[in-house]
Amino acid sequence: MLRLIYDRTLAAAAHRHAKSWLALVSFLESSVFPIPPDVMLVPMVLADRDRWVQIALVCTLASVAGGLAGYTIGLFLFDTVGQALMEFYGHSEEFAKYTAYYIEWGAWIVFGAGLTPFPYKVVTIASGVTNLDVVIFVIASALARGLRFFAVAAFLWRFGPAVRQILERYLGPITVLFFVLLIGGLAVLKYLV
Repeated sequence: MLRLIYDRTLAAAAHRHAKSWLALVSFLESSVFPIPPDVMLVPMVLADRDRWVQIALVCTLASVAGGLAGYTIGLFLFDTVGQALMEFYGHSEEFAKYTAYYIEWGAWIVFGAGLTPFPYKVVTIASGVTNLDVVIFVIASALARGLRFFAVAAFLWRFGPAVRQILERYLGPITVLFFVLLIGGLAVLKYLV
């Protein structure tokens, strides 16, 4: 079953609309979607290693645009609902301290989260909630997401055949590990938020 899905994913990665799908997944992952775009980035680069730069660029630009959507969600939902809740529960003062901290260190928070598999949407929405300077947000996002996606794509460009061989040999355990990490990350996120 996994082999069939893997083969179809590689075939879909070479499809003429694959970059559009990658852009959509990258955009949504930065604001609302739980699956990272690496799920598409990896097979797309493996399917066409000569276009690794173009694939990473699509992923980066769409992710930053999606980050701006997440920022907007945080900015507008907090003003309409969140602030009233903070006042109702008496947490306005604590939130003001958190906001000052986030504004001071926000660029580093955005950059750090943009490099890691941490759910980036949490940071994009928090950046809007705290009203982090949007220019700083975009620069930190572009640098972090670009570094992350270009590093993955460059690694696959350089070591693609070996990576593909490992994936095909250990597809089952790699898939299980991916889902364990995804579910574990969501559980940790639930307890943190």
